[in-house]
Amino acid sequence: MNPGPPDPRDIPVLTDAVEFADKMPAFFDRKAVQSAILTETLKLADSLLHQAAKDIEATLFEHVFDRLRAELPELMDRVMREHDPTWASIAGSPDR
Repeated sequence: MNPGPPDPRDIPVLTDAVEFADKMPAFFDRKAVQSAILTETLKLADSLLHQAAKDIEATLFEHVFDRLRAELPELMDRVMREHDPTWASIAGSPDR
């Protein structure tokens, strides 16, 4: 007989897990499991933080190069005018 799909309201809660842990066999080493969970959690956190740092770095890199691309023509024009008085006429506009 098929009992049907489980009721979604029967989600285990922490008290269920604690009660179940109390019924575990004696050979179950809680400290070892706790240590393993902590170790794996720290590995995951480290991995997620490194990925987040890479994502942030990529975003900043893109932002800097976008600004450089936008501001470089004006910078070049200004420097060329400061060093060569004839640059404005060569560049096309004296008030550039």
